[in-house]
Amino acid sequence: MSAPQPTPGRWRWWREPLLHFALIGIALFVLYGRLNPAGDSNPRIVVTQALVDELARQHEKRWMRPASPQELAGLVEAHVRDEILYREGVALGLDQDDAVIKRRVRQKFELMSEEQARGSAPGDAELADFMNRHTARFTRPASLSFEQIFFDGSRPPALVERALAAAQSALARGADPARLGQPTLLARSADAWPADLVARDFGAAFAQRLAQTPLGEWAGPVASSLGAHLVRVSARTPAGLPPLDEVRQQVTRAWEHERRERSRSEAYRKLRERYEVVIEPTLAGAGVPQQ
Repeated sequence: MSAPQPTPGRWRWWREPLLHFALIGIALFVLYGRLNPAGDSNPRIVVTQALVDELARQHEKRWMRPASPQELAGLVEAHVRDEILYREGVALGLDQDDAVIKRRVRQKFELMSEEQARGSAPGDAELADFMNRHTARFTRPASLSFEQIFFDGSRPPALVERALAAAQSALARGADPARLGQPTLLARSADAWPADLVARDFGAAFAQRLAQTPLGEWAGPVASSLGAHLVRVSARTPAGLPPLDEVRQQVTRAWEHERRERSRSEAYRKLRERYEVVIEPTLAGAGVPQQ
């Protein structure tokens, strides 16, 4: 009696390519798991001694005392927590399309550009040239030094005229100016006041009159918005650029600021050349220029 013949197609499933691919995939997965145990693939967070020292320094600066061991441990754990949550957020793509994060990264990049472009301190010639190119920023306004005696303009004109005449006679006899006139909140004397400040407190016409009054002599009456004044101008300084030594710190700060701005612009210009910017048709139709 002959043996039974295998049923046609009985083992055909064993020759299916999809089955072969599935078995190979399972084998590779098992092999990878044995060669790379889960415990060995955990990402690392290294807390260096330098970082711990910096956390302790920041704590002492803020609270004006050293951190206790418990507080320092808490600062380290807070740092680790921030780092873990940051990494997980980045892994989920939470940093993308976030305006705040983009702005912060941009600021850091611009700071790096400034530091790379930092050079030696400017010399006197560079600072003087900078001042001459920005005269409007450093020109000092005209200034006035003067004394004034006030006579209230709300009183009848005749009384004001008599009081002015009496004060002028007293001044001619050498009287103390502080004992003459009426009390006022206006300053009785000014030392090198800018002309625009004088105009603000006493009025533009008053400041213009003082610019023409002879030095060292009592003159008047000079009208203001509040009344009449007897004035004695002791000094006038015209508007102009001050000596570099008097404004060196201010000029140096402005020079450094301009250099930083120039460095940022130059760094961006070079980077911009590497990119092709495509403006969507809707925006282009609204007047946004194509790049």
